[in-house]
Amino acid sequence: MKFHGIELPMWKTKSIKNGPKFAALATITLIILTLIPIYYPLRGYASIPWNSSSSQKSSSATPLSTADNGVSEEITSSKECDIFSGEWVPNPEAPYYTNLTCWAIHEHQNCMKYGRPDSDFMKWRWKPDECDLPIFNPYQFLEIVRGKSMAFVGDSVARNQMQSLICLLSRVMYPVDASYTKDEGFKRWHYTTYNYTLATFLTPYLVKAKQTDENGPTGTGLFNLYLDEFNEDWRTQIEQFDYVIISAGHWFQRPMMFYEKGELVGCHFCLKENVTDLNMFYGYRKAFKTAFKAIRSLPNYKGITFLRTIAPSHFEKGIWNQGGNCVRTKPFKSNESSLEGRELEYYRIQLEEFRIAEKEGRKIGQRYRLLDTTQATFLRPDGHPSRYGHWPNENVTLYNDCVHWCLPGPIDTWNDFFLDMLKTEWRRS
Repeated sequence: MKFHGIELPMWKTKSIKNGPKFAALATITLIILTLIPIYYPLRGYASIPWNSSSSQKSSSATPLSTADNGVSEEITSSKECDIFSGEWVPNPEAPYYTNLTCWAIHEHQNCMKYGRPDSDFMKWRWKPDECDLPIFNPYQFLEIVRGKSMAFVGDSVARNQMQSLICLLSRVMYPVDASYTKDEGFKRWHYTTYNYTLATFLTPYLVKAKQTDENGPTGTGLFNLYLDEFNEDWRTQIEQFDYVIISAGHWFQRPMMFYEKGELVGCHFCLKENVTDLNMFYGYRKAFKTAFKAIRSLPNYKGITFLRTIAPSHFEKGIWNQGGNCVRTKPFKSNESSLEGRELEYYRIQLEEFRIAEKEGRKIGQRYRLLDTTQATFLRPDGHPSRYGHWPNENVTLYNDCVHWCLPGPIDTWNDFFLDMLKTEWRRS
């Protein structure tokens, strides 16, 4: 089965002089994080068909008895598993927010508002093969990120994840708008009670880029990509952030002109005479290489960089602008289909460039982690807005959206993964 898609428009340790005081503080903190409702008054919830050497390992969690106040405790065994390899299983208790309780849902992902007739796509959870992945606990998340800052760097799918995070946290509180610009691509939110800042930097190509033709050969624009030049719009902003999540994908299917050292070296589907077609993967690899280099160039950056892997689209019976759609109503099983073609190559490039960046970053004390959402996302052809991102009678030209994700929906599980990884970082610290 082929799918087609395109984007719609070590911390340094310091010597501890007061050992007993530090030990007491650490013990208190551990107790607090244990008693924060792992279960939240929710019940327990927790890669691609081949294993990644960078897979996140998670301790298997065993829930204990639930107290009358709905707070559950958790113990961890020594067993570890790859949380990114598993299956989707029914979860009748989901969702944990709705389009009526969360204002952060972008209109084009507000599937219930615009009449999607089924709701089962919201009622699944991810079950790793050898352990459980807890449902996102907003109290626990906010305690872990208290006094910290987090940035999503990427395209509109990265923003989709950030909006999911705001909705998941809305059961505790909403943030205030702390943006430094009116540009909707560069939003900043602040959770005052927790002194936690959440930001998004819209940069579909990660590197310096410029649109030179609004239409281009395919009607989706023509872009100049300066593959060896940093995008300073986000690079100059993230040095003081504690967590940076980068991602990119579907925009690289558009026609692009590739520049290196200021000179045109080739293109992807530019259809220009005497210009070498280097294909989209050439630009994709170079863009990630430069993005990681941009982060390594920051002398004061002490945060953790997460690479969120490609989120496959699910167009069937045609490409995005030729009648393709995504009308399935339940997940795939892992043995029903497998990633292939373009998005498989994207994924492989990401893994290869991540491993290089992780190795180079380690030399200067930087930390890199792989947020491998690809298998779990690939198995959810039912989670896209399709035509339910606008009213049927609206006089607008919008194609079926099989790239972004309904909220609530499968993308919420990306933040289940993310919180589990943050807990691992907390234990390491």
